[in-house]
Amino acid sequence: MNPVEFGHATLISRVADGQWHALEDDLVAGRAETSRRPDGRLFVSIDAWHEAAFDRLAEAVLAALPRPLHTVVDEADEELAARWRRSGFAIRRREIEYAVPTDPHVTGLDEARSPAGVTVKAFGSAEEGPLLDLDRVIRDEVGAGWRDMPAEVLVRPAFDPSKYAVASHAGEYVGLLRVATVTRLPRIGLLAVRSGWRRRGVGRALLGHALGALHRVGKQTASAEVTESNVAATALVEGIGARRAGSNLELVIR
Repeated sequence: MNPVEFGHATLISRVADGQWHALEDDLVAGRAETSRRPDGRLFVSIDAWHEAAFDRLAEAVLAALPRPLHTVVDEADEELAARWRRSGFAIRRREIEYAVPTDPHVTGLDEARSPAGVTVKAFGSAEEGPLLDLDRVIRDEVGAGWRDMPAEVLVRPAFDPSKYAVASHAGEYVGLLRVATVTRLPRIGLLAVRSGWRRRGVGRALLGHALGALHRVGKQTASAEVTESNVAATALVEGIGARRAGSNLELVIR
């Protein structure tokens, strides 16, 4: 791969597919890499020592990649957000990060009841085929709005039914909740309910089941991200005592 030189001190080299390095005096002064989400969106991240290395990496990446191109930054990192905006990126959406208590005496979800005829199947007990069918149905119902969900059901081979609790009615899955445990703090990655079952307590029952399970294994807190414009989800998590812990910005250049 041919390096692209900017000025006299910094050399930008594409070291692999979707990866670039900024080199100064044979030292790596910055890195850029891309990742494609399951929904098809292309994301880029840049970690650089200083503004000049960032700007030159951004220039090389933008020249090489198709658009739209996305990135995510911590809203508290004003300097990094400003660097992305200087490169032409604009805010697409804001996600609020919550710290969610798991203790049912705090959340009040110990009294959560499923709607009549609905049962919640524990993590790992869902059948993969019906779970994937539910994923497809929810995607179709949400439509273009699926891209505004903080996280989504992953496709094979990353798909893992053990991460999901589901709500079932008459043998048909009507809602799901996914918990990721890649860090010490469990993360509620997705809570979704079929359109005909919304506002009937299914989501609350799933959340109560998941948080209760985490509490029983000693997890006092979980994290969750809610898109700022999702009024219903915001009301749900804040109603069970979740507190705001930060926010992220998704930026895009088209």
